[in-house]
Amino acid sequence: MRFFLALGLLACGWSSLYALDREAFRFTHYDLEVRVDPDNQVLAARGKIVLRNDSAQPQTNASLQISSSLTWRLIESGGKPLPYLDQSYPSDIDHTGAVTEAVLTLPAAVPPGGSVEVEVGYSGAVAPDATRLTQIGVPADTAAASEWDQIGQDFTALRGVGHVAWYPVSITAARLSENSLFPALGRWQTRESQAEMRMRLCWVSDREQPPTLIANGRFAGITGKAEGEATRTGCSEYRFAPLGNTLPTFAIGNWQALSRPVITVYHAAEHKNEAADYALAAEKQVPFLSEWFGEPSEKVQVIELPQANDVPFETGAMIFMPLRAGEPKSLQLALAHQLTHAAFHSPRMWIAEGLAHFAQALVRENQDGRKAALSYMGLRLPALVELEKQTPAAATDNALIATHEEVFYRIKAAYVWWMLRDMLGDTVLRSALTAYRPDQDKDPIYLQRLLEKHAKRNLESFFDDWVYRDRGLPDFRIASVYPRQTLDGGYVITVTVENLAAAGAEVPLVLRTGSGTQSARLQVGGKQKAVTRIQSSEIPFEAVVNDGSVPESDESNNTFEVEGKAAQ
Repeated sequence: MRFFLALGLLACGWSSLYALDREAFRFTHYDLEVRVDPDNQVLAARGKIVLRNDSAQPQTNASLQISSSLTWRLIESGGKPLPYLDQSYPSDIDHTGAVTEAVLTLPAAVPPGGSVEVEVGYSGAVAPDATRLTQIGVPADTAAASEWDQIGQDFTALRGVGHVAWYPVSITAARLSENSLFPALGRWQTRESQAEMRMRLCWVSDREQPPTLIANGRFAGITGKAEGEATRTGCSEYRFAPLGNTLPTFAIGNWQALSRPVITVYHAAEHKNEAADYALAAEKQVPFLSEWFGEPSEKVQVIELPQANDVPFETGAMIFMPLRAGEPKSLQLALAHQLTHAAFHSPRMWIAEGLAHFAQALVRENQDGRKAALSYMGLRLPALVELEKQTPAAATDNALIATHEEVFYRIKAAYVWWMLRDMLGDTVLRSALTAYRPDQDKDPIYLQRLLEKHAKRNLESFFDDWVYRDRGLPDFRIASVYPRQTLDGGYVITVTVENLAAAGAEVPLVLRTGSGTQSARLQVGGKQKAVTRIQSSEIPFEAVVNDGSVPESDESNNTFEVEGKAAQ
């Protein structure tokens, strides 16, 4: 039947396939039941999807994509089968490097703003697959450690689009080899941020001990459970309303659960002690992090990965990771990220992820001081410097407010929060974060205005250089140091700092003398010079601009040695 429907579609015009706008429709609502059989390593899904035409033209065709390891079984609208062309479509949004795409012919043209409801059914196996990585030269063992998604007898975990397309999507072909994957995923996430998803997840098993089902949606209750002679089934409903920044993810396995008020650790029986260490590390960080981000409104979920070298993955308050015996400080640092997500929510990636990484730096500072925190942040700086070199100056699509690049909305954003903290102080920043309301953040300048209200300070130039545009990173150097002796025998040290790059920043300056250090802060605009004067009891032997708190493209020119003759 599907063959003849496909022929009919082709007869209507093969050219329509090439003219297909895969991003014309927005998926506004999912209502799916997904049944997973770990013993046989398969899933079967059925449900309804609502598509809204967000383009400026009427649409007669639509695209539905699922993993290439899955097969379409049913596509209907209004109780009648829809003609569709079933094809393999190369795309790295799935770990196999391809998706199974159904190009539909709709019952009638959907006008701009109009919607159509489609009923779908699909099934298949999901085995570990690292094709998209190995085909670009990643070693097999390294690729397998990243691509651990699977339906397996002992371990099942499926991350959503960008890892496994286990629910229908429609995204223009995106390839890792062309650096188009992450921008495409970012556009999809932005388009679908207001979508609602109702997911009824069910496990099917003939084992005596029922498995544990975990998902990162809002738990809406157990919706059905049946037992037969050979099989048992358990179903739970989860809702994502809206999807926001959440990547729908679920796991099924035979873990033991260590449940505490702020965290649940799902672990193998032999790792009971390690799970207790993780729980204790999280609990010890809650009082400190709550001062910044509020009390957690949801539990952190830690799910143990089966292999010691598996690469961790986090989405919101959920994290998959191998459980290792670790020293308390490193565990506290690792869990600070998820604890922040559990307490503070924002629809903007640079705020949500930036704050979570900023929180880790705060924890590191709380452990061993400011220098340790800046060293921790500096470990990630080379990746940011390298990406900025590849980014056109003042590119608005890579500005924090719009970027889909993880390096920007994680690493650069963390530095932005640290700089704001240095500029405004802990009390002001904490009070602004307390007043932040995610449902009110509908305007790009919402956060700027909120911070200005609490700081009573204009932040326009800072946000223009660091948030609304991507002007790259500053490059500071000390142009000159001139000591002048005063009547009381002391000195006034005049220091000129030059910024060789386009992004301005408020930066710390330190003078080092034989008896200690003296410091000041000064604002240095892009491609500008700034002068400050510092009183000192003696001539400094060295001046240093930037202590690592402001990310720079070049840190090799931050130190100025004051020679004795020149200083007299």
